[in-house]
Amino acid sequence: MNPVECKPLGETICNRLIAEILKLGLSPENVSSLPNYDEAGFTTEKDTYSGMDSLVGVWKNPNGYRIGEIKVHGDGSFYAEYDVALQHPTDARWFVESVVAWGKGELIRSEARLLAALGS
Repeated sequence: MNPVECKPLGETICNRLIAEILKLGLSPENVSSLPNYDEAGFTTEKDTYSGMDSLVGVWKNPNGYRIGEIKVHGDGSFYAEYDVALQHPTDARWFVESVVAWGKGELIRSEARLLAALGS
């Protein structure tokens, strides 16, 4: 399993994460960065559950801090998370921690991870 083999799926997952960000009402100008498959640093690790290799991509900000991760497992399942860390643009009760996507093959689920805003 390598980044080139997983690129079509990885790009689809990134597009789904971006769609979740946009669905919240945030624009690309509001967030510090958007998930881009080609900008992740990739390694391979053994999945402790299946024993198969998993491709792991990590996104970092310019200061070197981790801001997201994408994992594609040998069985075709995946999980991705990308930090947003912004106040919800239309509902002050919520803080947008991140967006996540998970699934297998062409089945993709996604959602925003919200936290109660301070003072709510």
